[in-house]
Amino acid sequence: MNGLEPCRPDVPSATAGIYLHIPFCQRRCIYCDFFSSTDSGKKAEYVDALCRELVLRKGYLNGRTIATVYFGGGTPSQLAATDFQRIFDTIHTHFTVCPSAEITLEANPDDLTEAYLKSLSSLPFNRLSMGIQTFHEETLRLLRRRHTAAQAIAAFHRCRQAGFHNLSIDLMYGLPGETQERWEADLQQALELQPEHISAYHLIYEEGTALWQLREQHRVSEADEELSLSLFKQLIHRLRENGYEQYEISNFCRPGFPSRHNSSYWDGTPYLGCGAAAHSFDGTSRQWNVASIDGYIQGIRKGVPDTEREELDLATRYNDCIVTAMRTRRGISLSRLRQEFGKELADYCLKMARQHLEQGTLEISNDRLRLTEEGIFVSDGIMSDMMFVNEE
Repeated sequence: MNGLEPCRPDVPSATAGIYLHIPFCQRRCIYCDFFSSTDSGKKAEYVDALCRELVLRKGYLNGRTIATVYFGGGTPSQLAATDFQRIFDTIHTHFTVCPSAEITLEANPDDLTEAYLKSLSSLPFNRLSMGIQTFHEETLRLLRRRHTAAQAIAAFHRCRQAGFHNLSIDLMYGLPGETQERWEADLQQALELQPEHISAYHLIYEEGTALWQLREQHRVSEADEELSLSLFKQLIHRLRENGYEQYEISNFCRPGFPSRHNSSYWDGTPYLGCGAAAHSFDGTSRQWNVASIDGYIQGIRKGVPDTEREELDLATRYNDCIVTAMRTRRGISLSRLRQEFGKELADYCLKMARQHLEQGTLEISNDRLRLTEEGIFVSDGIMSDMMFVNEE
């Protein structure tokens, strides 16, 4: 279960990922707008459908070697080891999986009991991602998280004792009532755990969520822009001084431990998404499954998955590249721009980047266009400027 070297097949470009959406939750957090359900009554049928979809769509990736497998949700740790074993058996039967593939399980801390971790020991998971969000007890209750701070800390240590050496934790900032002092306490506690990876996201008030309604009722207040920027700077400073690399705007890792699965999204690597509401990308089109457990299961049973598909024209693929690759500290290769999108769009990109290069928020180094440290704080505006807009 150690951190593993990246998959290196004979043809490095011929790799892909598999994402498996597990939509079941014991209860719904007030900020979440991902597709999920608190009704676990159809869990067995869902796992059946998930395995069947993997078989039905085994040709989607054109024989690429699977370099990453990611179980997301929802709460994937609501599945039993026997469920995971069925899914892994299906994957290994119908796909070629790299021996050093990164295989991640998202988990809630309170699910990671000693017995549950023991049940996972025979499975190929080599990375766990824990949704902690905060160590502030009152805020955990407000968010309707199922764990306490003490439970999260204890679960992390149990994962270490179980042999996991590639652990990621999720944190959120800009939470209701957030102060720099409270955020510092969260960061200090996270650093004491010494995870290999930390994802830190600013809270977003998504329309239709319980959190959105609380704000509309003036029961909670959104963090203002000045505080949000201060919290973000605090995050970057504290993690950097403790040896973490900010390899993407919201993601930090110890050297050698980036999320290879998420990095493949930002690099434009194809992936197959299975499960209700899961998205797939084959390089030239996007496809997504129906956001309904019943609708998903019924479609798979009929052998005709309920999906939608979007063919991506050159300009759309260019824009997708800008909003993914430019989030990373590596930025985008200018050679890649020219090869994939042609001279016209490559020239357009550099033209739109010019003012930011002059302002010092973008830089070109070793044939790569990327954000500078100052540019990270205004990245949304920079990427917006670089997007192609057809004015015809």
